[in-house]
Amino acid sequence: MFRSEYPDVQPVDLPIHQAVLGRAAEYGDRPALIDGVHGTVVTYRELEHATRRIAAGLAEAGVRKGDVLALHSPNSVAYPSVFYAATWAGASVTTVHPLATPGEFAKQLRDSGATWIVTVGALLPAAREAAEAVGGVREILVCDQAPGHRSVRDLLAGTAPEPVVDIDPGTDVAALPYSSGTTGMPKGVMLTHRSIATNLVQQNTLVYTETQDVVLAVLPFFHIYGLTVLMNGPLRSGAGVVVLPRYELGQLLATIEKYRVTTLYVAPPIALALAKDPSVDDYDLSSLRVVLSAAAPLDAELADACARRLGIPSLLQGFGMTELSPATHAVPRDAKDAPLGSVGKLMPSTEMRVVSLDEPRRDLGPGEEGELWVRGPQVMKGYLGRPADTKAMIDADGWLRTGDVGRIDADGWVFVVDRVKELIKYKGYQVPPAELEAVLLAHEDIADAAVIGVVDEVGEEVPKAFVVPRAGAELTEQQVMAYVAGQVAPYKKVRRVEFIGSVPRSAAGKILRRELRAAEGSRTP
Repeated sequence: MFRSEYPDVQPVDLPIHQAVLGRAAEYGDRPALIDGVHGTVVTYRELEHATRRIAAGLAEAGVRKGDVLALHSPNSVAYPSVFYAATWAGASVTTVHPLATPGEFAKQLRDSGATWIVTVGALLPAAREAAEAVGGVREILVCDQAPGHRSVRDLLAGTAPEPVVDIDPGTDVAALPYSSGTTGMPKGVMLTHRSIATNLVQQNTLVYTETQDVVLAVLPFFHIYGLTVLMNGPLRSGAGVVVLPRYELGQLLATIEKYRVTTLYVAPPIALALAKDPSVDDYDLSSLRVVLSAAAPLDAELADACARRLGIPSLLQGFGMTELSPATHAVPRDAKDAPLGSVGKLMPSTEMRVVSLDEPRRDLGPGEEGELWVRGPQVMKGYLGRPADTKAMIDADGWLRTGDVGRIDADGWVFVVDRVKELIKYKGYQVPPAELEAVLLAHEDIADAAVIGVVDEVGEEVPKAFVVPRAGAELTEQQVMAYVAGQVAPYKKVRRVEFIGSVPRSAAGKILRRELRAAEGSRTP
């Protein structure tokens, strides 16, 4: 067993809104949120006031402790106040991908038990369709304006008293993002107020944020990486957060230049663009001091090329997952000896085991590769309504199986080298093969199907479907891809198709993906 070399931190037994906004009055008129597109500025004083008033409005509308509110929106300066207001009123927040199809949205509403939705006008059709399909949604509010719907802005003018809710930070769920864990269909991850708030302190020990920092929030807030690292963490520290609704390289570069961004959190596809795209040279990025990549492994040479291109000492890496609130490892901000490719060192109060992949499972030592198991206060409460899945993920002693293969060297630096899990990670997003297979098998002309991740020409992992057509059916690759694209969010689309005679399966009926990967690898030049 390996333990963090840093002193333990005390669990933060505060509701997440209090843990983040507890010093908002002290920060006062400092910019908290800046709209990177329109330039709108929200000060810390205004953020706290908006959170209080929206919380009061939600409580007056009927939001109570134990309710679930679905927050369905791209990044905006309104997103944090809605999130904190909902938890202040006692609700858990399930964050929804803004590009989710109505069907995907409905599944999340049904599984989470959400009875309230906050969205934006542009996404109302999907929200309405999902709500109608599920039933039981009490109200759909919008962050901006839309005919027939109340806006959270309307709640700011209300006079209802602020709710006083008895929240137990250690057991009450603050956030309910959806993740596929190491395999399978999306599941609601129960993250308590304590687990998220404590993880903020753990992270800040290694990759600290200072009050004078300007953080660019381009990664989505609905994802736990964006929610915790780009929203909760910087706002807790009094930094300024420049918000962009989506990633577009030119806009990202112009925003860094205009607002003198000092801290940039990215996923590998952005790091690749920063390292190789010619347009990077057209912007003044000299304000950048810290750039950290997470959400998926990043090649060591690419990380080095990106750092040299940006003129920073090194590009930091971190490691975590939704089930870990999300962070367990990071390269310290002030590290001068971090080896290339490392995801860093264990965060405070965190333990790790490297467990052999073969049976019987056994603990391995420095330099040996195995599955990384983690234990600490940031481990999730469990999967909502899925005790068997929770038990399969977390053992009786509290060790969470990450599904990632890695090693630790003699100096405590950790490297992630592969994944045990079957998930495909496309541009940092999780794409569960089982979900795509379920969509494919619903097609009347498809007899069987399997999906794996393959590497495309630019080094990105993409979903590839192996399809067994129904006898006599005439299908094209384009028809299959279009069919899937019509039923899933854009990042989940199948991007390659191969027709085969049969899907290799074990005696128990499990798809033998390793055989598909081996066949794919044999065709790679």
